[in-house]
Amino acid sequence: TTDSLENKLSSANSKDRSSGEYAYSERTDVSDMQVKSVSSSDIRVSVSSALSTSSHGSGGEDSESFGDVYVWGEVMCDTASVSGSDGNTLSPGATTDILVPKPLESNVMLDVSSVACGVKHAALITRQAEVFTWGEECSGRLGHGAGTSIFQPRLLESLSTCNVEIMACGEFHTCAVTATGDLYTWGDGTHNAGLLGHGSTVSHWIPKRVSGPLEGLQVSTVSCGTWHTALITTSGLLYTFGDGTFGALGHGNRETISYPKEVESLKGLRTISVSCGVWHSAAVVEIIMTQSNASSGKLFTWGDGDKYRLGHGDRASKLKPTCVSSLIDYNFHKSACGHTLTIGLTTSGHMFTVGSSVYGQLGNPNNDGRYARLVEDKVGGGGVVEVACGSYHVAVLTNAGEVYTWGKGANGRLGHGDIADRKVPTLVEALRDRSVKRIACGSSFTAAICQHKWVSGMEQSQCSACRQPFGFTRKRHNCYHCGLVHCHSCSSKKALRAALSPNPGKPYRVCDSCHMKLSKVMDSGLSYNRNNIPRVPGDTKAERMDTKANRVASSTSSDMIKSLDVKAAKQAKRSDHSPQFPAILQMNDVPFIGSGDLHTTGFTVTNGYPNDPRYTSQFLRMPYLSSPSSVSSESLESFRDANELLKQEVQKLKEERSIA
Repeated sequence: TTDSLENKLSSANSKDRSSGEYAYSERTDVSDMQVKSVSSSDIRVSVSSALSTSSHGSGGEDSESFGDVYVWGEVMCDTASVSGSDGNTLSPGATTDILVPKPLESNVMLDVSSVACGVKHAALITRQAEVFTWGEECSGRLGHGAGTSIFQPRLLESLSTCNVEIMACGEFHTCAVTATGDLYTWGDGTHNAGLLGHGSTVSHWIPKRVSGPLEGLQVSTVSCGTWHTALITTSGLLYTFGDGTFGALGHGNRETISYPKEVESLKGLRTISVSCGVWHSAAVVEIIMTQSNASSGKLFTWGDGDKYRLGHGDRASKLKPTCVSSLIDYNFHKSACGHTLTIGLTTSGHMFTVGSSVYGQLGNPNNDGRYARLVEDKVGGGGVVEVACGSYHVAVLTNAGEVYTWGKGANGRLGHGDIADRKVPTLVEALRDRSVKRIACGSSFTAAICQHKWVSGMEQSQCSACRQPFGFTRKRHNCYHCGLVHCHSCSSKKALRAALSPNPGKPYRVCDSCHMKLSKVMDSGLSYNRNNIPRVPGDTKAERMDTKANRVASSTSSDMIKSLDVKAAKQAKRSDHSPQFPAILQMNDVPFIGSGDLHTTGFTVTNGYPNDPRYTSQFLRMPYLSSPSSVSSESLESFRDANELLKQEVQKLKEERSIA
């Protein structure tokens, strides 16, 4: 009854049991609870407390520390100089297994504040609020407008002025939340209906702001699943969109939604954390009791119930958020979802897991996965402050700055120097003295942000390059890129965009080694912008654009690109496009695409995910334009109109440029 449930919730506010298992009781829906309405004027959730999904980590921020990223597991890297275990050089773009945490390779020194991991790509945010992405490119999920994979972090120029605070990576798309509460998404929208939240089936190769139902609202956090996306507004409202096949959207049905839609069953409640798995979701919802006026975070789950992953004691799907009744006595504040796993983290630092135990990812050998059970009383002797899930492995960060991992060990994703599975939390020894600030899990790899180890005073008595001692004639100079000390002869050059420079637009002294790196980056960046942007699949008009027009379009500012995007979109809206021709609409996303061969860029859609029937079925529903005979006369006419508009805009830009 409502009274008995309310009394139980009230008593749970004053205690948080440290151990014990509870038998499954009857499911509890939101409608069974007496609640207070949440005011829309609530203060925005802070960034440090907002990040809590399966694809990225969170934790307190140390404003004085310099953040380094360590990665391990199946990592995407430039293998031109890396050899495989058999001594043979690996093919470019291949993944390599890193068995122990290793510093992230980068051409620039990055002061990282947060990191997000997907399946085969990742993103990070620097303390200067700049976004860098890298990994395997697929339908624009890296956001650079190009069809090439990137092996080291590359600045996302289109978001350079947006002050991004939060990132999330799914398998096919990426999301970013700015300081003003705007949500940007990009990636595959053609084959994964509604995944980007723009109300269309268009893939976006550069970040695009999500508007529509979110106009006037501020987003505080976002989570990416494989087939759906969830977000929380500053007032605690939960919105979801994407594929609803198993009810993972929580709207009471199995429909696919292509734009953000509020989860109606949670109206009047404040959602404080949300996480997306593959076909299920979990959230922590603040329940405010009318009698005691006290609040407590309760764990809610919904979607596919296979492998008991929802924690309700059965394998039935739940189409609406449903409270995990066996955990009603606990006060939760974070949740995380793996492939067939759900984790709830209490305010006292205890973890409860439920779902499949095939690789030991439940963290408790005595847990069969049918009901949520405690992982361990105190991991490492201290409370857990952060938890992140990969597909089949888990990583946690304790309040002592230590990292523990368990679950599937393939590819070295646990960081213990081997590929063995672990059934209980195991300390990552390589990070014992690294003062870890945040953690994140990709599908088969893991990342951590550690406090940078500055060179001690004794180690600064000699030049870091030539190893000659400093003296009266040999003066010491700091490199504004790597931070190390060098003599004058080893640091006589200056460079732009040094990592530690107060003003990136002005040249600062750097060592010879860093000068070469920065010069290489500048040269590769110019080459990238001018010649190396491959064509997006299906962008047939780009094949016929003359090279001069390409150079003009590619050299325009982001504002000009956005202007072309908006005008082309309006023209496309006026014409009656058929939804089965997404390639026509893709032009307004990437008006600056250069020339290239589709066969050499790896864009063979049918071979992109050969073992994924879900991906293939979507491809069959919405094929690319494969032959002229498949295009209707109306579509061709619309295509010509859009093309003519682009030509006119390019001509205007030429004229403006000549006048200037």
